[in-house]
Amino acid sequence: MNRTINLAWTAALACALATGAYAQVAPSDPEAAAYAGLFAAARDGDAAAVSRLAAAGAKIDARDGYGRTPLHVAAYRRRHEAMRALAAAGADPNALEHDRYDIVTIAAVADDRATLAAALAIGASARNVTSRYDGTALIAAAHLGHDGIVADLIRAGAPLDHVNNLGWTALIESIVLGDGGTRHTATLAALVAAGANPNLPDRGGATPLALARSRGYANMATILERAGGR
Repeated sequence: MNRTINLAWTAALACALATGAYAQVAPSDPEAAAYAGLFAAARDGDAAAVSRLAAAGAKIDARDGYGRTPLHVAAYRRRHEAMRALAAAGADPNALEHDRYDIVTIAAVADDRATLAAALAIGASARNVTSRYDGTALIAAAHLGHDGIVADLIRAGAPLDHVNNLGWTALIESIVLGDGGTRHTATLAALVAAGANPNLPDRGGATPLALARSRGYANMATILERAGGR
């Protein structure tokens, strides 16, 4: 695949993904209204009820129709006390739901630093491979330009150069799924400063620098050039 064809293919794929292929499925209002037991306690952020139900033998990692655990529900609803109570009762902080999302990636996609901090504090890992794309929370956050989340995940030990099944790293996603604006540029800068490889190409051989230049993202290209990008 020559460079022109590769960049056109990358742009087309990026456009398709940016329209929603990465979307998570939070509980709908009817689903949430129908919850009972631990799911209802997680939905409502009722930590006391979580502890009481768990002590009475409720299944702490029960699954709803979409494979979500009560901990997933609490994360979607930003119920931090319930998250802590579920973890204290033995909930798996790294459980994956139907689409293979964990609570770290849920928080990352929501640009929710408080829920991310709560997730990491109860033992969730920034290193999990998640989603149908075999990605990571860092890749998801880079795609969306959630620069604060990216900084938090870097500090938590997220793998900087993980390559998903599209052949993209977090660095590449910040370019091909970004808009070249302030937050995506800050995301790229944070990744480069943390030691992400500026020369890992996509599966067609296009480097981050070539991808940035092809989109006219001059600030990103400058950052990559200064980091030794080729």
